[in-house]
Amino acid sequence: YKDDLLLTKALGFTVFRFSFSWSRIFPEGKGKPNKEGVAFYHKLIDECLQIGLIPFVTLYHWDLPYALEKEGGWTSVMFMQWFKHYASFCAKEFGDTIKHWIILNEPMGFTSLGYMLGKHAPGKTGLSNFLPAIHNAIMAQAEGGRIVRSLVPNAYIGTSFSCSEIIPHSFTKKDVDAANRLDVLLNRLFIEPTLGLGLPEDDFPLMEKIHFHSKGWRNKKKFQFDFDFIGIQNYFPLTIRYNSMIPYIKASEVNATTRQVPHTALGWEINADCFYNSIKRFAAYDTSKDILITENGACFKDTFSNGIVDDRERINYYQQYLAAMHKAIKEGIPVKGYFAWTLLDNFEWAEGYNARFGLIHVDFATQLRTIKNSGYWWRDFLTNKK
Repeated sequence: YKDDLLLTKALGFTVFRFSFSWSRIFPEGKGKPNKEGVAFYHKLIDECLQIGLIPFVTLYHWDLPYALEKEGGWTSVMFMQWFKHYASFCAKEFGDTIKHWIILNEPMGFTSLGYMLGKHAPGKTGLSNFLPAIHNAIMAQAEGGRIVRSLVPNAYIGTSFSCSEIIPHSFTKKDVDAANRLDVLLNRLFIEPTLGLGLPEDDFPLMEKIHFHSKGWRNKKKFQFDFDFIGIQNYFPLTIRYNSMIPYIKASEVNATTRQVPHTALGWEINADCFYNSIKRFAAYDTSKDILITENGACFKDTFSNGIVDDRERINYYQQYLAAMHKAIKEGIPVKGYFAWTLLDNFEWAEGYNARFGLIHVDFATQLRTIKNSGYWWRDFLTNKK
């Protein structure tokens, strides 16, 4: 990890975002902490500070201890008790050296993919899992913010939301209504309670079920926290059409590959204008809060030859998206930071090691790191900006 931090510094970055692993700190999810795991994070943080990188931590990034999952995980009525114990420990243990905090990483991502659609761990499906997971995630992002605020002096606290501009496939009422329903779920469900607006009031069956499930805990203050910044994680827009076969939302995606528009190796549409629109939309909620782009990047099939990784497509992607962000900044949107996803080729959840997002190529057999052309592009870009 020391070499990876030096590479981060060499590419011109000044901030290193990483995530605490709940399982590394509490292998059983609760009880006594793992001393070796805690010591590792202290060494990582100290190394960042020693070489001049600001450590920027995410408290929860989708890796729940299996021992807690066996007790229900995010669906359990005990979840908030577990989470408060974990968050309080981290704030007390690392608060002297960590001042920049993201509470949850993309709550819509792990609740929908893990507890509704079953595509990600723990592979659960159905509303009986999805509804309590939503409840606990909305509560956790606010309660985590309150815990860090109370225990870490001078903390800069936010949480991150995945977002996509939702575009109706046609202007028919069915397609427009389908797009609006998906927009509520993907863009509004988690941020609006956080801002004190409560759950979205839109009238369609799934929202009615969420509201019904929420009876008895609809106190808006429990959901709300005055974050210092809102983290936006954006990769692609979605084009949506009406689909009567999909329960509740009656909507499905029209894939970018079938529409023959520019897309990444994962079939995600490349559209920087939609990124710009998403930034403006989230900033419009509350312009007193900073906006941070906490994730943005692209997966492509890199060409590796003679020690050189040619990833021109990734460079083009970043150029387009940074230009869109800069346009928003010039218009007065308070974007205060940007994180490229990601430094290294990583384990990309259900895609495993096949989907490469990194600025640095990783040979997973030997662990050899090779800076891609996009990494050198970032180095030159940041040098010129200085």
